Amino acid sequence: MEENNIQHRVSSDIDKNISYLKEKLGVEKSFDVIHLDLEYANKKMAMFLIDGFAKDDILHYLMKLLADLSPEQLEPEPLEKLLKTYLPYVELEKTEDLDVIVNGVLAGPTVLLVDGLSYAILIDARTYPVRGPQEPDIERVVRGARDGYVETIVFNTALTRRRVRDPSLRMEYMQVGRRSKTDICVSYIEDIADPDLVKEIKESLAMIDTDGIPMAEKTIEEFISGRHWNPYPVVRYTERPDTAAAHLFEGHVIIMVDGSPSVLITPTTFWHHLQHAEEYRQKPLVGAYLRLVRFFAVFASIFLLPLWYLFATNPDLLPKELSYIGVNDMGEIPLFVQFLIIEVGLDMLRMAAIHTPSSLATALGLVAALMVGQVAVEVGLLTNEVILYFAIAAIGSFATPSYELSLANRLVRIGLLIMTAAFQVAGYVLGFLLLMLLLTRMKSFKTPYFWPFIPFSYRAMRDVLVRTPIPLKNRRPTVLHPKDPDR
Repeated sequence: MEENNIQHRVSSDIDKNISYLKEKLGVEKSFDVIHLDLEYANKKMAMFLIDGFAKDDILHYLMKLLADLSPEQLEPEPLEKLLKTYLPYVELEKTEDLDVIVNGVLAGPTVLLVDGLSYAILIDARTYPVRGPQEPDIERVVRGARDGYVETIVFNTALTRRRVRDPSLRMEYMQVGRRSKTDICVSYIEDIADPDLVKEIKESLAMIDTDGIPMAEKTIEEFISGRHWNPYPVVRYTERPDTAAAHLFEGHVIIMVDGSPSVLITPTTFWHHLQHAEEYRQKPLVGAYLRLVRFFAVFASIFLLPLWYLFATNPDLLPKELSYIGVNDMGEIPLFVQFLIIEVGLDMLRMAAIHTPSSLATALGLVAALMVGQVAVEVGLLTNEVILYFAIAAIGSFATPSYELSLANRLVRIGLLIMTAAFQVAGYVLGFLLLMLLLTRMKSFKTPYFWPFIPFSYRAMRDVLVRTPIPLKNRRPTVLHPKDPDR
């Protein structure tokens, strides 16, 4: 920081510094802000720290070392002596800006003030309450690593470096939020990632102007994507370090937000949201089969219900060999209303499952099965065919690796169903064309969202449809403009 930009400089009079920090940090008002008045080597000193962030054993050790100092040992340059000789700790930093000290203390480090010095020492001896790196619930694999990202950004960077030991891996630190001062890490491999892409992402993050980002990475996505009325996600979430590492090797940029176990992968295409680590934990042929099955399930979750509704309401569109696809008994309620009822009912069930304790999950499943599956048919609320085809669509939604993409596809399915009910064949075709137009016009940081299908790339599209063997996949997506596309 340039000296001219410092508004509140550390004074050589320690009492002035203490008075300023006590007021800014609210020492008298917040019980967890601790101020310690100390005296070592005949010099008046002070410490400010947040209770619960500081590592007590390290601070106790440093204070014991300071207590053994004599006045002669701090001459003639006490600051340099403290930093380089008598405070044997790795993460030490000096600063002369009181505002930097305030933000630093609130983030976790401890500040040490010494009377007569116009600098302060920041001791990064902090710790956060954190859980163990467990396997993510929504990205489970049969074989493979069981660790996952946690809510502490430093742990997440370490989990990433464990898998990417490239000297050009960069972990660039930023802060977002005028009041929250949330820590953000922009990670990329400098020898692979496109510099223009990295610059664009960092500029997008730097332009965020808000009090805070309480929803962590989800708030970040809303600011950098800018498509608030478009349900499709333009970034991919993952809680698996191996998945993040694989995308780093391709040339993607990873955004980590402190306080969240999910990291953002940018940029992404529609097809990135259909990939899963399980495909690469199996043999290539098995992985290719699993991928094709997943593609079928996902597209069935979008187009199957509207298509069946079209055939059920227009039996003349079906040949005699497929006449059984229609409805044997239309029931008392129109098919369109039945679909809306079951769509809303499934969403209600999903929300109930989220808020239901695990000990009551079995009871919730039994109630849902009896009410939706059996009683609804017996009372004439729903027909058997509606439940069957909606169950297939629901399975496709659950088979979608990206939770955000499955929600977007659900909204598209409802919209396509409405257009089909209103305009029959023309509505179904028009809805399909509008969806394709939406996907082809979308971009994620200048990356075409529907690439490599539109614009078409044979080699890349082949890799999307068929999971190629790992030794053969030594090329990076050309749409990311990597520095070494074929190495």
